[in-house]
Amino acid sequence: MQEDKSSRTARECELYRGLLRLNSRTEVEPFLKDALRLIVEVARAEQGYLELFQPGDTGQEEPWSIAAGCTNQEVAEIKALVSRGIIAETLNSGEITITASALLDPRFGQLGSVRSANIHAVLCAPVGKDPPLGVLYLQRRSVGDSFVAEDAACAEIFVTQLPALVHTLFDRQRFDERRDPTHRFRKALKIEHLVGSSVALARLLREVALVAPLDVSVLLTGENGCGKTQIARAIHDNGPRAQHPFVELNCAAIPEALMENELFGAAPGAHSTATQRTDGKVEAARGGTLLLDEVADLSTTAQAKLLQLLQTRRYYPLGSAQSVTADVRVIAATNVNLREAVANRKFREDLLYRLQVLPIRVPSLAERRQDIPALARHFCDLAQRTHRLRSLELSQGALLVLANSDWPGNVRELCHRVEAAAIRAAGDDSPHVEVVHLALDGQPSSPGAANATFHAATRAFQRKLLQDALDAAQGNVSEAARRLDLTRGHVYTLMKALGLQRE
Repeated sequence: MQEDKSSRTARECELYRGLLRLNSRTEVEPFLKDALRLIVEVARAEQGYLELFQPGDTGQEEPWSIAAGCTNQEVAEIKALVSRGIIAETLNSGEITITASALLDPRFGQLGSVRSANIHAVLCAPVGKDPPLGVLYLQRRSVGDSFVAEDAACAEIFVTQLPALVHTLFDRQRFDERRDPTHRFRKALKIEHLVGSSVALARLLREVALVAPLDVSVLLTGENGCGKTQIARAIHDNGPRAQHPFVELNCAAIPEALMENELFGAAPGAHSTATQRTDGKVEAARGGTLLLDEVADLSTTAQAKLLQLLQTRRYYPLGSAQSVTADVRVIAATNVNLREAVANRKFREDLLYRLQVLPIRVPSLAERRQDIPALARHFCDLAQRTHRLRSLELSQGALLVLANSDWPGNVRELCHRVEAAAIRAAGDDSPHVEVVHLALDGQPSSPGAANATFHAATRAFQRKLLQDALDAAQGNVSEAARRLDLTRGHVYTLMKALGLQRE
C-alpha cells in the first residue's frame, strides 16, 4: 500500500532528524547500533542487519556487524547470504533489492538458508558505492507484508548518508588516537589509575592488554618507583581472576628466616609462635593474583620453593607433610637485571624461565616525560582528597619546573614531591601550588654554584632567562612572551613564581 506524499515526507524528516542526532556520537559501535535501530523503526521492519568495513587503512580485518531484532541463529542465517543470494546480488548490482517473498522469488528460493529460515519480505541496500562500504538488510516476518517504494526511499537516504557519518567518526577516532595513543586501550581496559597519554605508556598498555586475559606468569622489570605495582594491578583487574584477591609481598622486606612462613604459611607447632595453623600469602591470594615485588631478593632456598610452586602448582606449608594446591597467578617484579644475577649465581636460571613467560618492561618517567603534567595534577588532586585540603591547582610555573626536572625516583618521587607541595600551599592559604612550594633545595645565586641541585639550577636558569627577555623587551610582557614563545599569561605566572617584577 502506497503512502500519501505528506506521510512519506514525515518519515523522511524523521530519518534525517535521527541521523543528525546520531552525529553527536563519539564511539563507532554505539553509533552503528543506534543507526540500525533508527532505520528499522522508520522503515517499519522487524529485523535488521548492518555490516560495514572500516574505511581506509585502519587495521580492522573483520567487518563491523550489528543486528537488531534477531536471534544468534537468525544473524548466522543472514550472514550466510553475504557471499551468495540476496546480499551478494545487492553488492554485485550496487542497487537496492526488494522482494515480497524470498522463498517464492526464483532468484533466491533455491537457497538453503532462505528455505530453512522461511524468509519472505526483504529489503537489501548497498551502503555507499564504488565499492560499497557495506550492506543494509531489512526483513519482515509476515507473509504478504512486503516493503514498498517509500520504504526503499528511506533506506536509500540512510545508506547515502551513512558513509559520511561513519567516515567522520573514524576520522575523529584516528584524531583521538594520534592525540592520545592510549585512547583505544582506555576504552578496552580498566586502567583509570594509570595516568598519561605518552607513546611509551601506550606501548605498555598494549602489553597489558595482551597478557591480562592469559593465566600465565608475568615478569615486570623497570627502575624503582616507575609503577610496576600499578601495572600488576592492571593485569589482575583485566584478567580472569579480577573478582578474586590481589595480594602483594615485598620480598626485600621479609627476613630470610620468615620468608617460607610468609609465603606458604605454617602448620601448628612448626615454630615457636605457630600455636595454630596460619595461612601464607599464596593461600591469601587463592583464586587471584600474587605479586612478588623485589623478587631478586629471595634467598636460594625460597627460590627453590617458588620454583616448585610454579612447576607443580602445589606447595607445603611450613612443618606440614600434606601438600596444598596453589590456585594463584604469580606476577613478579624487580629492578634488577635477572640475567646478570643468573650469571653471578645469585638467581636460579630455571626460576627465571618460569617467571618470565611474558616479560614486560615498565618505562621510567624519563621515557614518558610528556605524562608529567597530567601525573602532577593527578597527585595534587589525590593529596587534596587524602588530606582534606582546600581546592588547589598547580601553577604553570610549578608545572614547568616539574616537567623539566629529572626524577631518578620516577613516578613515586614525583608523587611525594607534589603531595608535600600541596600541603605547603594549603598551609600558606594559597589557591595555587607555586614553585616555592616544591621546596627546591639549595637555591644558589647562579646556576654554577658548587652546591646547586638540578632543581635549583633549573629555577635559577629560568629566572635569568625570563629576566633577560624582560630587560630586552624593556619590561614589555607581551614582547617578552613573543621572544620566549610563551603566552602572555604564562609569563605573568612565571614572573610571580620566580619573584620577578617589571623594571
